[in-house]
Amino acid sequence: MAMIRQSCISLLLSAIISVSVSANEPVLTPTPALLSEQGISTQQQFISEPVVSPEAALQQQKSRLWVKEVADDLSSIQYIDKLAQLYASFAYTPIWQDAFAATELEEQLRIVALSGVSSDLSRRYSQLNHYKLANDWRQYDLLATDTLLAYMSYIENLPEFGRGWLFGTGVDVPLPLPTEMQTGRLLDAIDNNRMRYFVTSLKPVNDNYNKMILAMQTLESSESEHWPGFYQQGIIRLGDRLKDPDSLITILERMGDITEYDADRMRASQLRTLTIELSLGVKTFQKRHGLKVDGVIGPKTRYWLAITPKERIRVLALNAQRVRLWPVEYNSVLIVNIPGYELNLWLDNKHVFDSKVIVGRPSRRTPLISSRVNSVVFNPYWNVPKSIMRKDILPKARRDRSYLYRHNYAVIRSWNSSEQIPIHTIHPSMLYAKTFPYRLRQKPGNKNALGLYKFNIPNDNSIYLHDTPAKSLFNKDDRAFSSGCVRVENADVLALILLNYSGVTDQRFYELSGRKQTKTVGLRNKVQVHLIYQTAWVDDGGLVNFRDDVYLYDKVSGSSQSDQKYTSAYNH
Repeated sequence: MAMIRQSCISLLLSAIISVSVSANEPVLTPTPALLSEQGISTQQQFISEPVVSPEAALQQQKSRLWVKEVADDLSSIQYIDKLAQLYASFAYTPIWQDAFAATELEEQLRIVALSGVSSDLSRRYSQLNHYKLANDWRQYDLLATDTLLAYMSYIENLPEFGRGWLFGTGVDVPLPLPTEMQTGRLLDAIDNNRMRYFVTSLKPVNDNYNKMILAMQTLESSESEHWPGFYQQGIIRLGDRLKDPDSLITILERMGDITEYDADRMRASQLRTLTIELSLGVKTFQKRHGLKVDGVIGPKTRYWLAITPKERIRVLALNAQRVRLWPVEYNSVLIVNIPGYELNLWLDNKHVFDSKVIVGRPSRRTPLISSRVNSVVFNPYWNVPKSIMRKDILPKARRDRSYLYRHNYAVIRSWNSSEQIPIHTIHPSMLYAKTFPYRLRQKPGNKNALGLYKFNIPNDNSIYLHDTPAKSLFNKDDRAFSSGCVRVENADVLALILLNYSGVTDQRFYELSGRKQTKTVGLRNKVQVHLIYQTAWVDDGGLVNFRDDVYLYDKVSGSSQSDQKYTSAYNH
């Protein structure tokens, strides 16, 4: 089929595409062979500055006219000058003669379209499909080339703008031209008949991306089927009666939480209660959604049971784009997934530690950060940020005059001074944001908000990882409680592992931990740190995971209103 299509593209384009010039004007055909005779490569001609001469100006004008006359909808074409140069460089022959390359471009555009991050790329994908179905290969070829340039620009600009585009704002249009280096690679690919390899290289080099695409394809196979929904209210425990057991069985079967064989057997048995076997499927379902794995169907489990394949596919597509921003190799790296409330550490390509974490609440979000752990602080002081001091601590101090004493706060004259102000000398009227001229610092100890360990990661947001005295919060499913910094469960284990990796012995670690003095230990081997935001991924066991969109970043402005339903009814 691919060979037939390729032949059709080639024959139709060769027959249809022609230069529209007047009869007394020569046809512009600067072939690669002619350029080679003149000692000029196709790539050099395309990316070098144009020669300012009457002949060159006429050539450029003719090339632009060709693009304008070929395009049936000029408003859909963005890079007219570049297209004119490109097609003139190849004597106006079709560029998309390799059906594999065309299909690969379409598939990558389809994922972007499903993610909803770019209305422009979504429109282009739909228009390409329209031309293909109409067998209008001339229009297809021109739009595909223009779209490839836009897609290349999108990928090139993601490192700088992706943390806005993929987290709520959507992609700005129009996108600038790709860099000369990238357009040079494209010219080289066309010159050497390697378009399929060039287009394939635009995909993320990331196993997580490929796994998510496979997960999307599995969900797409059941997208057209009716999604039953499970609406039984109340708490459903083991042995409780089910009003609609078939709906629950069908959802768990399509999600892969019970096998098709087991589902058929359950239906045949006409079960009417939440059995042990069905409860095991519920537990797997809960695990993939980061819920308490107890087999009990409550509001949170019921919420996730209602999410349709269409919504899951969109979120998977969006998160597949986000993996372009994260590290490709896990050599030595610490990754905190904010909506997953989890931390994972790899050292020398080995997974050595994982932990629950507490992240910033929606009103005080933990930012996306890439940095390195450069030191570990034992028994840290906490220099209270102004915003927390004004919003949280001063109101408590006004209500309870002993609050600052009981929580080991010291009042310091200013950020440029270490002079302490006796707390008893501060009049209650001063304990307001506008009238409090000092700063607060909490002394080390068991009551310190940072706990016993702090992990410094240089960044512009004054964010760090740290221990916490409030251990019970790690038992919660949703752990967005902090003011922005990341609280780590088992922070002592993380500190020991990082210090061992930098040559610090266990004996030295326990010696420092046993002291009450504050001590900062620099790390010789500074491990990379990435604070990321993935609401969907596929784990090492092949389980497709989804998490609540705690910061509402999945509501990308470029997506349609019908696709903006993926927000939690219970967490916001």
